[in-house]
Amino acid sequence: MNDLKKLIRDIPDFPKKGIIFKDITPLLQNPKGLRGAVESISDYYKDKKVDIVVGAEARGFILAPTVAFNLGAGFTPIRKPGKLPYEKISMSYALEYGTDMLEIHKDGIAKGQQVLLVDDLLATGGTMAACCKLVESLGGNIVGCAFLIELTFLNGKKALDNYDIFSVIRY
Repeated sequence: MNDLKKLIRDIPDFPKKGIIFKDITPLLQNPKGLRGAVESISDYYKDKKVDIVVGAEARGFILAPTVAFNLGAGFTPIRKPGKLPYEKISMSYALEYGTDMLEIHKDGIAKGQQVLLVDDLLATGGTMAACCKLVESLGGNIVGCAFLIELTFLNGKKALDNYDIFSVIRY
């Protein structure tokens, strides 16, 4: 995974002073890097009988559908408010630098479906915890939460104690 780490760019003071943003763009631009990241997640969950993969806006959208494709599963987006056109449910959550809200279509998850949640980054765990609550409120069974990057010093796993967590890269 050190090769993948080399493809992550640090952007200081983004989106605000004191934050070091982990930019995954160089990894996404690198065919071997992108394949390695997607295959790492897919391989970890290949025997979990995943029905649907959920990705959170925005960078979760990049990885989740490719993981879904590899697993032979469907994909459902979780988006920022006002982006989904059909009936939806919402959840507010805390970020490491503020608060936000997420929405999912009411028919995005069927009761009893085996769900894998995928996002680019695990920081404090607030975004993924909100995603998990949305999925569970629709009757989905969460088989795991997968991340390209985990910032271990922020202890985001603590907010996700009840779930199987997989991270490709850890800082």
